[in-house]
Amino acid sequence: MKLRQLEIALEGVEGFRLPKVNLEQYVTTPHLAACLLHTAETRFGDIYGKNVIDLGCGSGILSMGSAMLGCSFSLGVDIDADALEIFQENKTHLEVEDAIDALQADVSNLNAVQHKRFDTVVMNPPFGTKLNKGADMMFLHTASKLARNAIYSLHKTSTRDHVFKKAGSFGLVPHVLAEMRYNLEASYGFHKKKSLDINVDFIRFTYKCVQT
Repeated sequence: MKLRQLEIALEGVEGFRLPKVNLEQYVTTPHLAACLLHTAETRFGDIYGKNVIDLGCGSGILSMGSAMLGCSFSLGVDIDADALEIFQENKTHLEVEDAIDALQADVSNLNAVQHKRFDTVVMNPPFGTKLNKGADMMFLHTASKLARNAIYSLHKTSTRDHVFKKAGSFGLVPHVLAEMRYNLEASYGFHKKKSLDINVDFIRFTYKCVQT
């Protein structure tokens, strides 16, 4: 599937209806999701035929896209039952039920899947600001325990030095694949602008040592 075809298909994924500020819920745009997944597959072969876990999946755009690119299985994990209800509706609407499942759980406490190993982690974690300080690194730490091959994630460019330092402490080697713009639409009452462009790093994390 070509990049533009994937992006168009992902435009059919419904986002949050009532986003929750305490969970820092923002929609991952079809463009960002398509770029992340298409790169993971075409450059590194990390989606097709692989077991993928989508941390903080929300309504499931990265899970849906992984299925469209032929993953063996994708598990979406999110703490929010409302988001997972939309997730289920999206997978039915897009007819990808056989390749996807969802788990309601706190990413910081994934005991239910700790014993499993996934080939690839995909995620757009909270940026770890305001009410969720440190959440981005908590997501990355959890991802480092679950992925066999690679982790794909988006992080604010302004936090790159911090991300690299923490990644090293988790046994990860970060590779910035692209600097992108996240067009953040106004979602909450305190937002004064209709939209805001945020510079984000699209990062692939691999391991210092081979995983077993």
